[in-house]
Amino acid sequence: MYTFLRFRARPPSTSRRVGRIVKSARRDGKRTLTISAISGPKEPPLVNSTLSNYFAQDILARHSTNPALICRSELPRAHGGPTSRNLGVSRHLAWDFEEFDRHIEALARGLLDLGVKKGDRVGVVMGNNSAYAMLQWACASIGAILVTLNPAYRLPELVKTLSLVGVSHLFVVPRIRTSEYVKLFSEAFPSFKSSAPGEIQEETLPDLKHLIVVDTTSDFKQFQRDLEDTRCAVDFREILVWREDGSEDRRVKEIGRTLHQDNVINLQFTSGTTGAPKAVSLTHHNLLNNALNIGRCMRLTSSDVVCNVPPLFHCFGLVLGNLAAWTHGSCIVYPSQIFDPPRIVDAVIEDKCTALHGVATHFLGVLAEVERRKEAGEFLDFSNLRTGIAAGSSTPIDLMKQLIERLNLRELTNAYGMTETSPVSFQTTPDDPVIKRVETVGKIHPHVSAKVVDIEGNVVPIGKPGELLVSGYSLQKGYWKDPKRTQEVMVPDENGTLWMHTGDEAIMDEEGYLRIVGRIKDIIIRGGENLFPVQIEDVLTAHPHIREAAAVAVPDPRYGEVVGAWVTLEDDAQLSRQQVRQTVAEGMNPQNAPAWVWFLGENGVPNELPKTASGKVMKHVLRDWSKQLAGKGVGSSTGPKN
Repeated sequence: MYTFLRFRARPPSTSRRVGRIVKSARRDGKRTLTISAISGPKEPPLVNSTLSNYFAQDILARHSTNPALICRSELPRAHGGPTSRNLGVSRHLAWDFEEFDRHIEALARGLLDLGVKKGDRVGVVMGNNSAYAMLQWACASIGAILVTLNPAYRLPELVKTLSLVGVSHLFVVPRIRTSEYVKLFSEAFPSFKSSAPGEIQEETLPDLKHLIVVDTTSDFKQFQRDLEDTRCAVDFREILVWREDGSEDRRVKEIGRTLHQDNVINLQFTSGTTGAPKAVSLTHHNLLNNALNIGRCMRLTSSDVVCNVPPLFHCFGLVLGNLAAWTHGSCIVYPSQIFDPPRIVDAVIEDKCTALHGVATHFLGVLAEVERRKEAGEFLDFSNLRTGIAAGSSTPIDLMKQLIERLNLRELTNAYGMTETSPVSFQTTPDDPVIKRVETVGKIHPHVSAKVVDIEGNVVPIGKPGELLVSGYSLQKGYWKDPKRTQEVMVPDENGTLWMHTGDEAIMDEEGYLRIVGRIKDIIIRGGENLFPVQIEDVLTAHPHIREAAAVAVPDPRYGEVVGAWVTLEDDAQLSRQQVRQTVAEGMNPQNAPAWVWFLGENGVPNELPKTASGKVMKHVLRDWSKQLAGKGVGSSTGPKN
């Protein structure tokens, strides 16, 4: 695999080639590339504004009575407050932009009253709901930093990430699936049961002061039971300040005047080959402009209704979904708090959605639900659907074609990016030929530059693979308080241009369309979620019966990729594949649990891991072995016990 540090020193000839950035020729009246380097257009100009100013001056000023947010799993007036118009809907929560703004401002005032200060980190562990949407804007309006956390994290992962960035206020829901967050914290930290609200004193979480719980139960008595043993827990409804003429409102306005477009407003967690978590620092400028460019590629307008399926702890849901829609006056629909294909289909049809977002796993689930209903004789009307984004992981060509043909997603766009680039750098548009929309991730975004380089840092000719590097406004401000790892991946060239080394292997064609053909990093992308082998290996090797372990990606028709684990047992030790899988499922996010397990030395499996002379495991060899064995059905950890 490539290492980022190898790109720091470049021969002088490289910088001269890079300095020209676009070398092209003309053929048939069109400019075509000859080397894999390109810069996006300079129009339209970048927006130099904070999120809160843009909301007030551009969104609210033009779209105040347009539908803004529909949450189908929440009751009307879920957060109390004044009587709500609720778009005339009685079954579930539905706001126009004016009502959305009223809730955002009540929360912003409430956050200040709670003691949240400019620069404080506010953590969120929730599914897709209206409180999450409110926090996205309210935190930005008072200079607080939203920290988005994966609800599937186990307690050790939660504690590690909360501590890393010093979260002072944590917002959670009572439960998602089998995870009960209030109970989880109170059982792990007895101080939560005795501490008064705002006075949490927990040695392992020294910065945490407040635990705020959003009621998603639709049963107030049950919600009260969830909180009764945790004295420090506060009901979300109690922190909202509805008065608009108090001191909190003046403070919100005063802070707003001090905010700058380059202030960090969002921390999203990613990781690298070290396995240690890294918090990506994203600014108003990063997120606002990326959202505007995404929406333009989709041709979004105030008439669009976007069914936002991806989770909000990920850039896909938070930026490609929420911000791209709202910056264009479009409406966001959350079908449910977590992925639920029947509810997605209901939402698309009943709310007349024009756009549907998802990764391959989401779309496969929706297509299966559509097929089930059609076989039952249901008539399904997808005539309103036209666009959406397929991203997060490699989307098979056949799946893209099915989405266009079966769901009417005739203007579906494909997008590529990474959290560190806010996230989208390349995207297709409805104007692109269908073959380009299904086989590539499109062309470069405005105000972004990209190049594909070889191992020495030289830009490669078109059609040749190499590592993709990206520069421009969208680059993160850096990993939170981690300058060393920031400098490893964000490297200036001799002209002073800062480049993000993506770790992805790509091929650019003569028209500037990009194909992602592999990853230099060993990240496993399961259903659009990044899983990190070193973290999985750490959990496995902590088991007393496991001497050595290596985790790799294994192709999978449903998830794109799943985890495969290669395990060396201690002498005379015995474990089943199911026990190996359970070890990971209990030690971290269950999605990391290996679907395939191979014990070194068992029948048909080599006796030891393939390694370089320096002792590093050759993951590319393991991936080949894994593909062959999985193709024969050897090593499944989800089949009969073995």
